[in-house]
Amino acid sequence: MMSLRSFSRAVPRSIPRVAAQCHSRTLSTISPFRRTSLLQQTCKAMSIPRFAAFSTSQAAREKEGQVDQELSAKIESELEVEREMRDSENLPSVITDYLNSSSFELHDTPGQEEVVLTRKFGDENIRVSFSIADLNAMDQDPDSDPYNDDQALFDEDSPENAQSGGAHTKGAINTGRTKGGNINIAPEDRVAPADREELMDDESPASEDENTEPSFPCRVNVTIEKKSKGSLQIETTAQDGEIVIENVFYYKKPELAEAKTAEADWKRRGLYEGPPFANLDEDLQVLLERYLDERGVNTALAMWVPEYIDFKEQREYLNWLENVKTFVDA
Repeated sequence: MMSLRSFSRAVPRSIPRVAAQCHSRTLSTISPFRRTSLLQQTCKAMSIPRFAAFSTSQAAREKEGQVDQELSAKIESELEVEREMRDSENLPSVITDYLNSSSFELHDTPGQEEVVLTRKFGDENIRVSFSIADLNAMDQDPDSDPYNDDQALFDEDSPENAQSGGAHTKGAINTGRTKGGNINIAPEDRVAPADREELMDDESPASEDENTEPSFPCRVNVTIEKKSKGSLQIETTAQDGEIVIENVFYYKKPELAEAKTAEADWKRRGLYEGPPFANLDEDLQVLLERYLDERGVNTALAMWVPEYIDFKEQREYLNWLENVKTFVDA
């Protein structure tokens, strides 16, 4: 049997527990709010996500950026270099001279790639357009690299031309013997000494015309419109002072020549646009070239377009650098 002392120790501990249970049941039936047990409070506290607080210096670095000042300084140095190379505000004389002597009016919107020239010729409205995108496309075109097609650069590294050293290595002249016992002779040593001076005269430096760097090809679209008569659209390429006609299209509706909407472009695609210019009769080709020449699409224009594209691309690049720097510094 439980001793009296054990019973007296057990009763004080059990009475509060029973009383607490009864009190809890009473509150649950009376109050609409249910009390949370200590275990539930502990689990609830553990379920709350905890996030590590960022330091003040780290938050400041994220707000200001770590590369902003370095990037801004680099853009500024690039701006200084470009400004020293050319004044992007004043037109060079080679550009202004043409505009002053021709009948074309220049339309150049800053920030836009396309440049437009317009003029009137009798009852015709002539529109000539080109874009600085041609210059950027040429810089990104691997086929425009003159060394890309130089097979000799690859032939030197080919297995057939590989040499293992010794007397037959590159640069060894008149040294070593072939399998038949003959001495290897360099090609230049097969020529008599008296004849070498004449060959050197023939290999004199090229003339200035040969050293002149060829200009890049520029697509020039010419639209000639007659009121209520439709329009001609002539696709040409200007390069090295020549206007080369590629295609000649005729449209009864002038708006189809300069299609700016998807609907107009779809209507134009279904029309017969004529054969390639190269397939036309030679006399017809010559007369079409003279037809353009009379309207100012000539050698002077072909020389001027690459110059203006180069100038405009330089100016747009400077504006782009300034805009990017302003954005970074803001």
